[in-house]
Amino acid sequence: MTTYLITGGNTGIGLSTATALATSGGRVFIACRSAAAGEAAVVRIKADSGSADVRLLPLDLASLASVRSCAAAFLALDEPLHVLVNNAGVGGQRGLTTDGFELHFGVNHLGHFALTQLLLPRITATGPGTRIVNVSSEAHYNAPGIDFQAVRRPTATFVGAREYAVSKLCNVLFTQELARRVPGVSSYALHPGVVASDIWRRVPRLARPFITRRMLTIEQGAVTSLHCAAAPGAAAESGLFYDKCAVRPPSAVATPELAEQLWKHSSEWTGLG
Repeated sequence: MTTYLITGGNTGIGLSTATALATSGGRVFIACRSAAAGEAAVVRIKADSGSADVRLLPLDLASLASVRSCAAAFLALDEPLHVLVNNAGVGGQRGLTTDGFELHFGVNHLGHFALTQLLLPRITATGPGTRIVNVSSEAHYNAPGIDFQAVRRPTATFVGAREYAVSKLCNVLFTQELARRVPGVSSYALHPGVVASDIWRRVPRLARPFITRRMLTIEQGAVTSLHCAAAPGAAAESGLFYDKCAVRPPSAVATPELAEQLWKHSSEWTGLG
């Protein structure tokens, strides 16, 4: 049986991804911040998939302490981990994480970087065919690079669009560097499409219609995640960016040099890697 761990599996694309993987016969762990929302999602996934192998792990990606607790809780179960889907994210918000990082960077990248590093020994020990899937976005094309000083300050823009783009660039770079450093594990970054998910729930009300109009459903948005997580044809590829289940060239800014810098800073800030 294939074991999956999906962050943000209680809502949106993550919920749809978790349900599909449970339906296919996988053992699914969903990790999310809200215990109530998580338990409700577990009940719903079990009902919709017909699977009893669905469990909840508490995880707040805005707190590195919570990330460590989540990883420790999973490792204590002595389960294999075939596929890690780093799906959770924030958009259209402002602020800092508990550890003092710009909110989009801290949640969308740094929290997932830490979780991945903590779980990586288990992933590699699970054997061949293991995968790490990072849900990025085509918004990463809008990022001119990474200001490593700005990611230590509160969100500067009104709806966080610039910061969101930078965090999604980080997802692409992290994927590329994982492929270089951990060749035994296949790593993927992807654009799910522009999806009307809960990630936009805190965008200011007046701006929300301009952001969410003409978006995909969450089921449509999960298709590429599922392809990267489970499709046999993708198993031999690693470090690439996907859109509509096909490889797409990433931003020209996504260079090996920048990926190495990001890894170095992320390792120092988390004490991992």
